[in-house]
Parts: sequence; structure tokens; C-alpha cells
Amino acid sequence: MPRQSISLTRPNDEWLKAQVESEEYSSKSEVVNDLIRKAREMEEIRKKLIAAEESGFSDRTPEQIRADAKAKLKNAAGV
Repeated sequence: MPRQSISLTRPNDEWLKAQVESEEYSSKSEVVNDLIRKAREMEEIRKKLIAAEESGFSDRTPEQIRADAKAKLKNAAGV
């Protein structure tokens, strides 16, 4: 795994230390990696929301949309 050296502000360093001291994480690196992972997930969600907004309105009913979503899930699961 590549190593990085970063500078932190005092409040950010204290927050990282508190996360490790709370025993939720075992190291500062683990906290930073988790934050980056969450930021990447949020970025993907944001992209999907933007794409959904740009796709326009649908004339399907909520029931039709739910039925289509369930069918897609079944197909994805191979059922």
C-alpha cells in the first residue's frame, strides 16, 4: 500500500486521535481511508442523482416504477 505524508490542522489531528482513542479505528490511516471511501461513495451517489435529475420526468405510475425495479432486481439476482 502506498504511503503518504500529509499535514493536518490541529483540530483535524485532534479529531483523528479521538477516533483512534475511541477504539472505533485502530489507526489514523484507517480513519483517513474510511473517510476517502465514504467520500467516493457520496460522489457516486451524487453522479447518479444528477443523471436522474437530467433524465427528466416519467409518465409511469409509482406502481409501474416499483414493478420495473423489482423485475430488474430479480434479473440481476438470476432468479
